[in-house]
Amino acid sequence: MEQRWQINDGHDVSQVEQFSQGLNSPPVMAKLLLNRGIDDVESARRYFIPELADLHDPFLMADMEKAVVRIATALSNKEKILVYGDYDVDGTTATAMLVRFFRALDHPVDFYIPARLEEGYGVSSLGINKAHEQNCSLIITVDCGVTAIDEIALANSYGIDVIVCDHHRPGSSLPPALAILNPKRLDCSYPFEELAGVGVAFKLLQGLQQHLGLAPTTVFALLYFVAMGSAADIVPLVDENRIFVKHGLRVLSQLQQNPGLHALKEITNLVGRELGTGHVVFVMAPRINAVGRMGDAGRAVRLMTTEREGQARNIATILERENMQRRKIDEDTLSEALALIEKEYNPETDSVFVLNSEKWHPGVIGIVASRIVEKYFRPTIMISTENGEGRGSARSIPGFDIHAALKQCEDLMINFGGHKYAAGLSVETNNIALLRERLSEVASGLLTEEMLTPKLMIDSELDFKDITPDFLKLMHKMAPFGPQNTRPTFCSNNLQVVGSPTIVGKNHLKLKVRQDGIVMDAIGFNLGEKIYRVPSGDKNVEMAFVVDENEYRGRSTIQLRVKDLR
Repeated sequence: MEQRWQINDGHDVSQVEQFSQGLNSPPVMAKLLLNRGIDDVESARRYFIPELADLHDPFLMADMEKAVVRIATALSNKEKILVYGDYDVDGTTATAMLVRFFRALDHPVDFYIPARLEEGYGVSSLGINKAHEQNCSLIITVDCGVTAIDEIALANSYGIDVIVCDHHRPGSSLPPALAILNPKRLDCSYPFEELAGVGVAFKLLQGLQQHLGLAPTTVFALLYFVAMGSAADIVPLVDENRIFVKHGLRVLSQLQQNPGLHALKEITNLVGRELGTGHVVFVMAPRINAVGRMGDAGRAVRLMTTEREGQARNIATILERENMQRRKIDEDTLSEALALIEKEYNPETDSVFVLNSEKWHPGVIGIVASRIVEKYFRPTIMISTENGEGRGSARSIPGFDIHAALKQCEDLMINFGGHKYAAGLSVETNNIALLRERLSEVASGLLTEEMLTPKLMIDSELDFKDITPDFLKLMHKMAPFGPQNTRPTFCSNNLQVVGSPTIVGKNHLKLKVRQDGIVMDAIGFNLGEKIYRVPSGDKNVEMAFVVDENEYRGRSTIQLRVKDLR
C-alpha cells in the first residue's frame, strides 16, 4: 500500500541551531529531541540518562497510604494474600512480581489468573470464591479490577479486603475496594497517567518498601518485570515508563536469579545479549502470551516464580511449543480471513471489514485483526462464533475511534469494551450482518480518503556523511524505543543504487546505495515487491529508513533498514 511521507521539519532553524550548540551535538540530534518535546539541555540530560532518583513519590497516588498500611497489617498478622492478575504479559509479570516480593519476605501468598476462554477479562466471581475457599483475607488485583463492582462487593461479603492496582479507565462508579490505585482516577493527582498495570503494582511495592523501611534494592531488583510488562503492553515510553524500561532491561539482560526467565532466554537464544524492547515485544512476550491465548496463563506466572531449574525448563519448553502452535493457527486464520476479504469486500472502496467464522480460535483473532490492519489499513473486526454467539476483537487505524464507532452499534451487541484503537465485543450470530452494515455506515461517514492512506512519519532528512560514531552513540542513548519514543526514521535523496538489488530470504529487498561517495548497505524486510521502484542507470532514488547495526560473527556494521522507496 502506498504511504504518504510526512517529514517533521516545522522547527525554527535558529531554535535548532541554538539547541544543537547547547547540546554540543549535530543539528539532526537537536531535531530528534525537539520532535519528542525535549527543548532544553536539562530535559535532554534526563532523557539520555534516565535515573531511578527521578521516579515520582508513590504516595502522590490516591489511596497509596491506605493500601500499604493494610498490607503491612497483613504481613504482621501472617494473613494469606491472593494476587489476582490478568492473562496477558502486563498482568502475568505484575502477578509474578508481587508473588516473588511476598515470598522473599517469607509471607504466605497465592495467585489467580482467570481462564481467558471461560471467564474472559477481569475479576470473576470464580476467582473471588477461590480466594474465600483458600482463607485469603486480602486480594490485590493487578492490571484489572477498576470496573469489578459486583465481584469486589462479593469479596467484601466474605470479609475479604481488596486493593485494586489498575491502569484502565475507570467507569462512572468505582468498586467498593479498600484502596484503588489507578493514576487515571479523576481524583488522583499522580503526575504520570500512562503507567502499565505492572507499573502501578511496582509503585505499590515502592510505597510498601518505604513504609516498611526496606532497602530500595528490594524492589529495584524486580524492575525487569516492569520492563517486560510495560514494553509488551505498548505504553508510551516517556517519563516513568522510560526509566522503568531502561533500567529494567539492563537487569533483564544480566538476570541470573530467575530460573524461569533464564530458561526462556535460553530457548530463544537471548542469553548473554543486551536486550532491547524488540526482544521483549517480538520474542519473549509472544511466548508468555501464547499460554494465555491457548490455555492456562497461570503457567506463565509459575515460570516466572519457580526456583526449580527443572520446572523452569519444562514450562519454557511448553511456552515455546504453544507459541509455535499459536503461530500456525495465526497463519491459517489469516489465510482464511484474507480469502473472505477477497470474496466479500473491495479494499479499494470498502472502509471497514467485519469478518466472522466458526473455525477461528478466539485467542488469536486480535493478532490476526492487527495484521489485516497492517496490510490493508482498514479498521477490522474479527469474530469467532460458536453456539449462536460471536466473540470479537476490533483493531483500528490512527484517527478512527473504534470504541466510539461501536458505541453507535451498541443495541446490536451483547456487550463491548476497549479504547480508541482496540476493543472486544460479544454479539449474537444473527446480528453480525446488521453490525457489519451499521458499522459500514458509521465508518463511511467518518473516514476520509486521507485517513485511509497510511502516513510514514519521518523525523528528519539525513546525509550519509552525518552517520558518524558519535551520532550512533547518541542514537543508542535514545533507547529504549517504543510509543512516543519510536526509533527515528530518516530520509535521504539523490541516492545512486550500486549494482543490482536482490531478493533474499522470504521477501526481503537487499541493495547498496551511494551518496557523495559514501556507500551503505540497506535491507527492506518484506519489501520485495518494491524492487520495481529501484531505478536502473543514472536515475536517483529517495529512501526512508532507520539506522541499524548488523552484527555478524562478532563484527558490527551499519545497515540501513528501508521503510519505503520513491
